[in-house]
Amino acid sequence: MNHSDQNSKQSKKKPWYADGLQFTCTQCGDCCSGEPGFVWVDQDEIDAMAEAMELSSAAFEKRFIRQVGTDRSLVEYPDGDCILLDPETRKCSVYQSRPIQCRTWPFWDSNLKTKRDWKETCEVCPGAGVGKVYSFEEIERARKEKSV
Repeated sequence: MNHSDQNSKQSKKKPWYADGLQFTCTQCGDCCSGEPGFVWVDQDEIDAMAEAMELSSAAFEKRFIRQVGTDRSLVEYPDGDCILLDPETRKCSVYQSRPIQCRTWPFWDSNLKTKRDWKETCEVCPGAGVGKVYSFEEIERARKEKSV
């Protein structure tokens, strides 16, 4: 077998999650809280969240968005909780219009890199590893929507 045949074989090798993964969102809010981080948003996402909250996009941005270099992210409380996570109900106040980064959890590159990464995700997310089985194709579609 020549070198190009080996490369071709390796590139066709399916990822470890080729048979699918289980996930059912429990809406516990755990993925919206904890260590500080970033929820990257674009203008379409800002507009959709603003509409869901019956605000102008400008008013929504002033209250809920922070500039990080040339990018924009949702604001967080000092404890790392997302500003849109209701502190009493632990539910997202814009769930139906939440950003792509939130919609595609837990199928992020960082959670799918290795089986160990997925296992760690399952340890912190009560919905990861249980419930509905997502096909490889569904996982890949979500994973490729936004690199996280």
